[in-house]
Parts: sequence; structure tokens; C-alpha cells
Amino acid sequence: MAVEEKVLQQNQVSIEIDLLAKNGAKALEAFRGFNQEMVDHIVKEMALTALEHHVELSKMAVEETQRGLFEDKISKNMFATEMIYHSIRDLKTVGIISENEHEGTYELAEPVGVIAALVPITNPTSTVIYKSLISLKTRNPIIFSFHHLSQKSGIRTATLLRDAAIKAGAPENCIQWLVSKSRDAVNILMKHPDVSFILATGGSSMVKAAYSSGKPAIGVGSGNVPCYFEKTANIKASVLDLLLSKTYDNGMICASEQALIIEKDIYTEVVTEMIANKSYFLNEEEKLKLEKIAIIKETSSLNPMIVGLSANKIAEMAGIEVPLDTKILVVELDGVGPNYPLSCEKLSPILACYKANSVEEAFDLAEETLNYGGLGHTASIHTFDDSIIEKYAMRMRAGRILVNTPSAQGATGNVYNDFLPTLTLGCGTYGGNSVSTNVGAMHLINIKKVAKRNINPQILRTPPQIYYKKNSVQSLEFIPSITKAFIVTSPSSLKNGYVNKVLHYLKKRPDFLQYDVFSEVEPDPSVDTVLKGAELMRHSEPDVIIALGGGSVLDAAKAMWLFYEHPDTDFHALKQKFLNPRKRVVTYPKLREKARLIAIPTTSGTGSEVTSFSVITEKEKNIKYPLSDPELLPDVAIIDPQFTMTVPKHITADTGMDVLTHALEAYVSVVSNDFTDGQIIKAIQLVFEFLPRAYRDGLDEEAREKMHYASTLAGLAFNNAFLGINHSLAHAIGAEFHIAHGRANAIFLPHVIRFNAIKPTKFTPFAGYQKYIVDQRYAGLARMLGLPAATTEEGIESLIKAITNLAKELDMPLCIEDCGIKEAEFESKIDLLAINAFNDPDTNVNPKRPLTRELAGIFRQAYRCSDKE
Repeated sequence: MAVEEKVLQQNQVSIEIDLLAKNGAKALEAFRGFNQEMVDHIVKEMALTALEHHVELSKMAVEETQRGLFEDKISKNMFATEMIYHSIRDLKTVGIISENEHEGTYELAEPVGVIAALVPITNPTSTVIYKSLISLKTRNPIIFSFHHLSQKSGIRTATLLRDAAIKAGAPENCIQWLVSKSRDAVNILMKHPDVSFILATGGSSMVKAAYSSGKPAIGVGSGNVPCYFEKTANIKASVLDLLLSKTYDNGMICASEQALIIEKDIYTEVVTEMIANKSYFLNEEEKLKLEKIAIIKETSSLNPMIVGLSANKIAEMAGIEVPLDTKILVVELDGVGPNYPLSCEKLSPILACYKANSVEEAFDLAEETLNYGGLGHTASIHTFDDSIIEKYAMRMRAGRILVNTPSAQGATGNVYNDFLPTLTLGCGTYGGNSVSTNVGAMHLINIKKVAKRNINPQILRTPPQIYYKKNSVQSLEFIPSITKAFIVTSPSSLKNGYVNKVLHYLKKRPDFLQYDVFSEVEPDPSVDTVLKGAELMRHSEPDVIIALGGGSVLDAAKAMWLFYEHPDTDFHALKQKFLNPRKRVVTYPKLREKARLIAIPTTSGTGSEVTSFSVITEKEKNIKYPLSDPELLPDVAIIDPQFTMTVPKHITADTGMDVLTHALEAYVSVVSNDFTDGQIIKAIQLVFEFLPRAYRDGLDEEAREKMHYASTLAGLAFNNAFLGINHSLAHAIGAEFHIAHGRANAIFLPHVIRFNAIKPTKFTPFAGYQKYIVDQRYAGLARMLGLPAATTEEGIESLIKAITNLAKELDMPLCIEDCGIKEAEFESKIDLLAINAFNDPDTNVNPKRPLTRELAGIFRQAYRCSDKE
């Protein structure tokens, strides 16, 4: 009976696979009629869908597999979408893809056929995104086989992408998946005659099965990655890189460092720095305990039950007591191989460590590590000796040689080097693979590349013209080419006569014809308001848009400008988060084809008149979306302090503290620079000197003028150095509980400064400095202000005290509770607030990469006023 049941199951599996393969063949035939434009539209819609759901998919992956870290799954899904899409967006993959008119030759692109794709438990959603994008970009239908422990998250991801692709015009069965979970089912799929190609990412047994199927296949090998710290290494920077890589998704990236080899001259210094950064070095007794839980003794192989668990969890399983904030577990070993069980690939925050007495011994240990389960994968080195780099690269049998780079992020490409971004790392013939480089196209030869860390160029952007001083609004009389004006403003500017003042100078122009006024901009402008204003602009057809008002008006005008010139623009696409503004999925359309933007601020706070940012609120979701693109930068800014003379006291306080927050966040962001530091320091000096005066006496012309300039200086600075989590937190709570933006910023400032001043749980990628210096930067500001700062710690607390005293002087609430928010309601929204703050683009450049639980912690700290403050 059991035999008959097994035969019946096999028949059912064969029927299922035959249907999948036949459907894939039909989709392939349909794909052959698609042109490049059709394919590119499909892939873009898939990428946008993946972006929209990347947080949800990350949560599913962690909950289902019980492996990895939620925040890093988010980064993986973003990488699999944004970086991969950017790398393939402009590729020609249909028809003629290259042509040499001199030789009279050209190349045609054809799909390889129906693809069978294996998905590992380590990347259950990001691998699906990555493989779907590259497969449909090349018009290849794909059939997935998910790991049995990640079926739900894999199917959810594939369903979303399939539906997006079909909606965009793709064939019905462009993306399918295997329901049967047995290994036999996977083997039958790979050998099916209608399957032409196999993308194998997973365990070594499945990769071998793919290569044994008789079909062309691209597979990967295991990654026992050696990392050599040579004596010329920058120790602090190298340890930071190591921890950034080794803790990423709890060490599940196969390219993360597995064996740290330290030259004896710097061994003690490196170990000390690692311990200072929460690395835990095990003693002999603890090492034996760890071996028992981490290694299967009979095979000397990794116990899959520890893959992707945290260092603390693994230690607990092994019966080892370690501090709760331990980042990695380090075991010092004397050799490599079966006699040293923890020298294998560990796919977890466990790191083998060796002391090398010479360069030759270090090279030997690195070679032995690669030979013990890592051939062809990746080898890492930290040194500034080019001759050592060359020798290391020549000797290591690895497809990727990474220099002064976090290995996990460096190997997957496009963050620290120009490697092709990928989630499939070929190991060449060294590792039994068909390709030796990052997978993204067909490769027939092994390719070895050596990549040194790149420093990305930065750019400074300012409006072409900035007019300032009292009555600088008269410049409207002679600024060229103003015939039709559309004035975006608020009811208060109408009431105070500011619109009439603007019209006075416009009407003095001999070429001026007409104007229209839109005065319905509310605090925290909504999408509906923006679209309404843009529609009126299309009827008015202005050649100049004049934004006259506070930050909300200026932000609204920028967005209206965009939708006026490009009414079909998708706001949903514009608001999507990005890691790198140069590589985002959505490209903002070119502006200035119909109109220019003149910004005239009437409050001294946002600096929006000189920035490329616009914060728009989606009211039904209570979420603020910071839109950001150089196209949104105003053409002219008029900084006329006379427009601030009627600003009420509470708004003077709120906007003034917003200026201070802009300056402080830009000063410690990961892209702060020498050009913006001067603007920031002057802005901070002006705030502390003149904000109390402007608050006490709104008619103090000097104070009003200086605060107006401080606002613009801070705006110029953060437009180029960006902000941080203080604004992310303020955006989140402001949208949910309608707390004024500057007020929310002021409440969070002391807590964020203390948070940023302590070494991170997670470091921020793309850091603009090589060691963590935020605490010193804060202390330096305290000294600049003449505050007590004999030590760094004293300087930080002095700065916080000065900020708190300033807020008190301005009669501002010092905590969330003082804003009338009930604790029960606040606590019920903590998780939502934390994830919204984490998703805010400003979080990406904060000097510390916060975990969502840390953001929740800051929210709770800020709820009730502290005795210290």
C-alpha cells in the first residue's frame, strides 16, 4: 500500500511539473514578440512593487525562517530591487543590442528559455526579487523552487511580482513556482525537457544536482572567507568594516568574513578594538561548548540550526554567558581543518581568529581557509601596501579579492566597488561552478577581479540666485522673464499684506501680464492640496511660480510645480525610499520647461527656499513623505526678513528650533563635509544669540534678520549634508499626532544627541568618516559655543543642557506628554512610529544605523520629561 501511495504522489508531482513547464514554454513564445520598451516597463513596475512591499516581505522572511535580522532583511530587499534594477535598467536585452557600423556587424539578444530557480532559506525574498528582475528583463519565464522552511514568504514575493508583471503586460505564466516540497520534485523540474536553464542558489547538494541535470546551470559554492589584517591596515576602520559585514543579517551572507587572520605586530591592538566594539572572545571551555552546538561532529560541518541566529542566542544555546549587546563570538584557533571544527563556514556571527607571525604564514592560513570549503568564493585583505595586495590577489584562489572593504557588502557589489550587484556569487571552476564572478549574465570563462574601495564623488547644490537684506523682495521688479505669475501662499500672508507687497513689485514690470493666487495651503500640506494647486496652474499657465510663506507653503509649491509640468507623474513612485539618490528606481522628470520657482520664506525655520526637499503628507495614512531631488531646488530665493516680523511667538520658537536641528543633524551626518561645516557653525551661533531675542520681541529687526539668515544657512548645509533620525522621528510623530515639526524636533534633540554619541549597535553604510567621531563633533560644537567641555562627555552634556535651556527659554514643551498625548494611545502606536521613522529617507544618513527597537526606545525616552532636563 505504501509503495502504491508513493507512486501516486510521484505521478501527481510529474503532472504538476509538466503543467508548469508547458505554461512556461507558452510564456516564452509570447515573450519573443515583446520589444525593449515593453520589457522595460514590466521590469520597472516589478521593481516598484518590490519597493512598496519590501518591509512586509522582510517581516515575513524573519518570522517564517526565524533567521536573520528584520532591519537587514529590509536592506537586502532594497538591494535586490534598487541596485539590481539600476544595473539592468539601461541594458539592451531585446533585438539588436550592439552594432559596429565600421565592421558591419551587430549582436542580437535571445532569451535562453524557461528557467528553473532554486531559492535558499538565507534570502527567501530578496533572491526571488533579484532572479525575477534579471529573468524577465531578458524575457525568460521563471519557475521557483522554495526552501521548505520559507514557502510562505517565497510565494508571497513571487505572487506580488507576477501580478505586477502581468498587470504591466507580461505573459500570464511569466513567474511560477513549485508547490511540491520534495527533493525529487526539484530534480524532476530541473530535468524537464521544457526547462532550458537553471539558476541554482542553495546548499551544495542542490547545486550539484543542478549541474548533474544535463542542463546549462549557474550555481554557487560555499564561502569560507579569509580576512587578512596586514600590519599597515587602518585598525579602527578595518574593525568597523569587519563588524558591519559580519553582523549583517546575523552573518548569513556567504561572503561575510569567516576567518580573521591578524599579523602579530597589530594583534593586541586589533583585539582590543574588537572588544571595545562588543566582540566576545571565548576561552577554551567556552570554545568547546560552542563546538558542540555549532558543529555536527560526525561530518565536521555546520549545524544548520544556528544559521542566522544572533550571537547572544547562539551563546545561550551553548550554555555560554555573554553580554546582551554582544555583536560576534570570536574563537582563537591554531589551525584549519577537521581538527579545528570552527574553522569551517559558519553563516552566523561566529568568527575564527588567527595570529600570523609573518606575511607568509598569513597567506598560508588564508589559503587553507579557502581550501576548507571556500574555494573560488571571496578573500578579503586590509592593507595599504600595494605589493601585498598584488601578491595576495595572485595567490588566493577566489573569484573576488576585496581590499579594505566589508566583505559581505563588497562581494555583492555596487556599494563599495563596481562589481555587478548580485545575490548569486559564482565560484568558477575552483568551487565547481560555471562562472567565477557575480552572476548577472552568461559567463564562459573564469574572471578574477581585484577591487579597491571607491570614494563616491559628492556635489554641492545651491539656488542660482539668492537675494537677501530687508526689502530684497524688490528684486521681483528686475528678475528676468516674469510675465505670468502663480503665487502659492497661505491665508496669513494674505491677511498680513505680504501678497500685495509682492504684487506691487511685479506690477512695476513693463512685461508683466497677469497673476493668480492659491492661498489654501494648510500646515503639513497634503497630496490633495498639491494636486489641486497643480490643476489651477495648468489653467493659469504661469512662467514663474512664487512660493510665499512658511515651510509648508514652499514644500507645497515645489510639488505643485512638479505636477504642473508633469501631470502624469506617479506620486506613489516618487515617495519610494532609496539608498542612493543616484541609483534610485524612480527618476524625477526634468522641470523648468514651463516655469521657474521663486521661493520667499516668511518664517525662519525650514530652509526650504534653498533645498531640494519637499515634505508632503498622505493624510489617510498619517505619514509624511520627504520628496527629494535636485529638480526641486528653487531657481531664486529671496531672503527678506521683513516678512517675518508678524510671526507669532510660538511659531518663532518652533521654527527656530527646527533651524537648530537642521544644523546639528547636518553636522554629524555621514556626508557632512568641510563646505557645509562653516555654514552650520555660523547658523548655530546665530540661533543661540538671536532666537531668544526674536522670541521675546518680535519687532527686534536685527534678531529677525539674523534668524532668517540662520535658517537659510542651515538649509544650504543640510541640502548638501542631509539630516538624520531626529527628523525621521519628528516626521513620524508629527504625522500621527499632529505635533508641530519644530516642536517635535526640539523634544527629540537631547535624546538623539545622546543616542548618536554612543558607539552604534549597527554602523551606517556609506559612512563619510573612517572611525566613529560623532561624540567628538558634538563636544567641538560645545567648545565653539563657549560651554564647559574639558572632556568629550562633558561637552556633550553641556550641549544638551544648552539646548534644553534654550527650549525652556522659548516656553516649549520638553517631552511628548506635555503636548497632550495620552500615554496609552502613544504606546499603542510605538511600533508603527518606529517603522515609519526607520523607513524615512533621513534615517539613511544618520551616523548610527538604528534598529527599530532603538527608535522605539527613543520615542519612549522622549515621552516623559527627564529630571536631568
